[in-house]
Amino acid sequence: MKLKKLHPWDVTPEEAVKIQKALARLVVKDGKPDRLRYIAGIDVSMNRFDRFGYAAVVVFSYPELEVVEVASSKREITFPYIPGLLSFRETPIIAEALEKLKTEPDVIFLDGQGIAHPRRFGIASHIGVLLDKPTIGVAKTRLVGEYEEPPSEKGAWSPLKDKGEVIGAVLRTKNRVKPVFVSTGHRISLEEAVKLTLSVARGYRIPEPTRIAHITVNRIRRDEGTKQLNLFE
Repeated sequence: MKLKKLHPWDVTPEEAVKIQKALARLVVKDGKPDRLRYIAGIDVSMNRFDRFGYAAVVVFSYPELEVVEVASSKREITFPYIPGLLSFRETPIIAEALEKLKTEPDVIFLDGQGIAHPRRFGIASHIGVLLDKPTIGVAKTRLVGEYEEPPSEKGAWSPLKDKGEVIGAVLRTKNRVKPVFVSTGHRISLEEAVKLTLSVARGYRIPEPTRIAHITVNRIRRDEGTKQLNLFE
């Protein structure tokens, strides 16, 4: 899977904001997958004392959620950490992992925001537009917007609103645990995104695709660190 080359990555933060504003017009905020045979979860891991980052893409069969394929990458990080510009820091690493995949997912879950973003263009929307595939952002924290706390039962949710616009869902994925923040990335409606997120919530707060991707990428980073240490023994 290759991302479209719609812009350069070696840009300043000011240029990145302009790119987000331009590409946000391309986001499709409704629809549903044409089929659901494979889904994927993506996560990135970085050590703040290291200049390298790691990405993992884990593809699952659906609805069984059996792991079909794992692809990963390691790359030097050059873009600074700036809230709201996460995709310019992480997408280049993710792109390298996606290019290694042999199994093409029908929907991709990302640990981050979709349109629940000040410029309506978080990392899930960015990758969705560059792949032209359905993507869903599932974040652990809110970046923007206001909401009322949903009921404590799994499946309950309340709208996340910003300036009068519904930009996401504050969703309870497990009884009596903190909610997650679900938003449309690209080519999927919020209602469908909530439905799919619940269908892959298997007893944990974090949905299975991004939960397993998180575990996988951190294991890869730790293993790489162990190998480097062994070189000095």
